[in-house]
Amino acid sequence: MKKLFLCCVLLCGVTALLAQTDSLKKKKKQFYFLWGYTRAWYSTSDIHFKDLSNDYHPETGRHNYYDFTVHNAKAHDRPDFDGIKDVINITIPQFVGRVGYYFNENEGVEMNYDHTKYIVTDYQKARVTGQFNNNPFNGDTILDPNSFLHFEHSDGANFWMGNYLRKWNLFNPNENFKLSCVVKPGAGIVFPRTDVTLFGERLNNKWHVAGWIVGVESGIRMEFLKYGVFEFTGKGSYADYITCLVLGKGNGKARHQFFTGQLTATLGVKIGK
Repeated sequence: MKKLFLCCVLLCGVTALLAQTDSLKKKKKQFYFLWGYTRAWYSTSDIHFKDLSNDYHPETGRHNYYDFTVHNAKAHDRPDFDGIKDVINITIPQFVGRVGYYFNENEGVEMNYDHTKYIVTDYQKARVTGQFNNNPFNGDTILDPNSFLHFEHSDGANFWMGNYLRKWNLFNPNENFKLSCVVKPGAGIVFPRTDVTLFGERLNNKWHVAGWIVGVESGIRMEFLKYGVFEFTGKGSYADYITCLVLGKGNGKARHQFFTGQLTATLGVKIGK
């Protein structure tokens, strides 16, 4: 996944070298809105769980006192594309939204939102180190959702980013069709709702700002029939979830970081020349 991220950055650099013939002085201005769907791939991640509050939970008969790390946990997305055909459920799949403004022919800014889903794969074998109720532990463990752990950001890993836009014209035969290359470096926050099951007890927590993200998106932009816009892009990001809310009556926390790669297709409209 690190290689994918570095390739995206390299692509940006190569594209910039090809852009020297474009003029940045043109004063055309344009708003646009895009909606679409994405697939995501994640690197492995060390997930650190901690709650030293010692709260008693009558549901499980346990005191919450743990401080452990799941090492190199594998995770996947959940595209749910079968929900696209249902208008009521159109936001259940991994959708994305883009609102942007070009303040000249080739440069602009964008608000970029990705409703990706991050699901730790159940029943995988992973090394776990730490302590449970003052008992040290270090060994390989099956991530069984029934007896030990299930962890996901499934109501959205939720990447919110502000991007700088750079566009280069590739093909423009007439006013009704333009093909361009776009690059969008940016940074922002992650705003997940974490669903965790630990020792048989489940909590689907509230949405909150959990950390930060930085990345770059690059691909092809097609403008057609005066107002239509289509983009197909690849994106590489690094996200740090500093405070995921888990069990422990507000005291339980989890932290992890990962690289992610995405392929995204969006369709929308533009306003302006």
